[in-house]
Amino acid sequence: MGDYSAMKLYTTQGAPNPRLVNIYLAEKGISVPKEEVSIMKGEHKTSEYRKKSPLAQVPVLEMEDGTCMTESVAICRYFETLQPDPPLFGTDAKSIAEIEMWRRRLELLLFMPAAFSFRHMHPAMAGLESQIKEWGELSKDRTGKMIGWLNQQMEGRDFIASSGFSIADITGLVAMDFAIHAARVPLPENPPHLKRWHERLSARPSAKA
Repeated sequence: MGDYSAMKLYTTQGAPNPRLVNIYLAEKGISVPKEEVSIMKGEHKTSEYRKKSPLAQVPVLEMEDGTCMTESVAICRYFETLQPDPPLFGTDAKSIAEIEMWRRRLELLLFMPAAFSFRHMHPAMAGLESQIKEWGELSKDRTGKMIGWLNQQMEGRDFIASSGFSIADITGLVAMDFAIHAARVPLPENPPHLKRWHERLSARPSAKA
């Protein structure tokens, strides 16, 4: 295990992108000092924080030399290179491509519409977003349809990619939890395959990271 004590991860409890990184690090057994950034208090928009994250995003990984990296999957890929085991991005051409295919599907077709639904419909976001209710409702409907499609795809699968547990599963878990609990997207009636997968991932210790 590497020593990452000179680094710092700026994170936000409950926000989906920081959670993805935290779950990933827990699965890898990587410990990085963390500092909480309150989005609701606007701490991500201060001039000092924008020096680390020009787009006012979380999470941010600050390295020992002061270099700051944003984008959750980029941060995960950085640590994957430093500490390849256990592999969560694949090990050969086929598994790497399959995992990336599923990760992108889940990011673009499940998480993004769930995020649009939340940002444009939840009262707590009214002060942070120029809300368009119709866009939120359309996004919520698209999220529900994607959940139904994903349930069909998960039939006979223990994990999203055939090579086993991966960053695609982490992406899916974070997206599903955000869709259900934050965006409040209703689940299709009795989605057995998706429910089984979701329960298995939720039971992993990393899910609480």
